[in-house]
Amino acid sequence: MPIKKKITTTSIKQLKIEDKRINDTEILGFHARISSAGRIVYYLFYRFDGKQVNYKLGNATDITPAQARDLAKEKAGQVAKGNDVHEEKKQVRQETQRRKHLKLPVYLDERYLPFLITRNPKTANRIVNHIKSRFAFLMDKELDQITPWEIEKWRSEQRQKGRTPSTINHSVNSLKGALSRAVEWGLIDSHELSKVKTIKADNIRVRYLNESEEKRLRHAIKLRDMNARAARRSANEHREIRGYEQFPSLDDVTFVDYVEPLILLAMNTGLRRGELLSLAWSDIYFTERYLQVRGGNAKSKQGRTIPLNNEAYNALFNWREQNQKATYVFEGKAGVPLTEVKKPWGMVMKMAEIEEFNFHDLRHHFASKLVMAGVDLNTVRELLGHADLKMTLRYAHLAPEHKAAAVSLLVKVD
Repeated sequence: MPIKKKITTTSIKQLKIEDKRINDTEILGFHARISSAGRIVYYLFYRFDGKQVNYKLGNATDITPAQARDLAKEKAGQVAKGNDVHEEKKQVRQETQRRKHLKLPVYLDERYLPFLITRNPKTANRIVNHIKSRFAFLMDKELDQITPWEIEKWRSEQRQKGRTPSTINHSVNSLKGALSRAVEWGLIDSHELSKVKTIKADNIRVRYLNESEEKRLRHAIKLRDMNARAARRSANEHREIRGYEQFPSLDDVTFVDYVEPLILLAMNTGLRRGELLSLAWSDIYFTERYLQVRGGNAKSKQGRTIPLNNEAYNALFNWREQNQKATYVFEGKAGVPLTEVKKPWGMVMKMAEIEEFNFHDLRHHFASKLVMAGVDLNTVRELLGHADLKMTLRYAHLAPEHKAAAVSLLVKVD
């Protein structure tokens, strides 16, 4: 038979199984139940929108009578303010369960991508797509199921494929960053990728074109343009026969599309891909012969000016002649900047028969040629937009052939 008494340590100790429950005399609805096995649980009974609710406060093995009393007061106060604490607890539990079963692609699209967009909308999609592409085998995994062993296995496979340590580290760090945010936001308690250490790279990869490769690259660009012009002439001949309106001729323009001026500008300015694609025509100063990299478009967030040599100047001048109405130097559809150059770049590399040379490596090429021409490192640092000289040393190495030529100047002393 239920008894009425203030719930205290003493009254709980005296509670018998046959009593079944004890109703507190001070807090309305606060009570404790004892099971046939002697297990005691604290509850708060209340009504909400016509419903009778028994809210579990906790087991006697986990909280003391005093703690249960304080919790009952707190929850009763929330109910008095119009909050259904039982429903809120249920929603929290459901959200916790949902979070536990949150899969990586859903998290990337629904949580991580919107966050990245607020930080840097220009790189957000690229980061998420990079993670999805590199770690496609994890796309059916829940966040807390991703293990260090899987990443170690993947790294080993990447090394066997010839990928450099810096490339592999970049991918792993991108995934780590995404999972660390999930921990920070309370979506998972922790992740195990902190156990995956960075691969040490004594010799950082800095790829640039040797003389033969640069000649092949330039030839491939011209050959690509020549093929495009021939294809356009052929198409227009067929359209003329059929009485269709012809496409604009490519024979009277300097460039068939953006690819050649983009590559030439990259080779002669050392700009990053994002900096190149973000350039507006208002950033080009033809009279003064320089371009402006705005701080908002620079990786370092620091603006800088880059002088235009003859090749860069002519490429921009002729490209501007073909794009009088464009706002951006390399503009895509709907008047927005281009975001990707991977496909045409891959085609040019194939035509030039050049391997293991990324678009970003044109930046390495620019820096290396400057150093080999005798330009001091601090000037190279300023042109590249590096905050300190340490990063410039990575780009400003000397070619093996150049080193060999240097040591050959030594003469034997008899």
